[in-house]
Amino acid sequence: MSKFSIKVRVYYEDTDAGGIVYNANYIKFLERARTEWLRSFSIQQDELMKQDVAFVVKHLDIDFVAPAKFNELIDVSCELKKAGAASIIFSQTVSDSSGRVLVEAEVKIACVSLSAMKPIAIPDSIKEVMIRGS
Repeated sequence: MSKFSIKVRVYYEDTDAGGIVYNANYIKFLERARTEWLRSFSIQQDELMKQDVAFVVKHLDIDFVAPAKFNELIDVSCELKKAGAASIIFSQTVSDSSGRVLVEAEVKIACVSLSAMKPIAIPDSIKEVMIRGS
């Protein structure tokens, strides 16, 4: 399946006192890439929420390989690895401008009923677009 990526500029607010990206902020960068991946298929999460459908992180496995630094332009990618009935597994990376991998992650996303916060099947129309578009 094809890889999707976005460019993210590291701002001062993303870093610690030493100018290195604070570890929790990588999770935000990964989230942005998945959101933009959905948006590339014209899937808007605010519209899904109006239909009582949401995607939430169920499991995250992350390896911090090397640091990103203040003012760097980094590449944040996501690749759909597996789509189940109610979950999606992504392989994600953060790389510097030379292509060196800084972070590797595998993220399991669950589809839930927003009102009940219980797993539900990924709507067929969304699943079809995701799988066809990947």
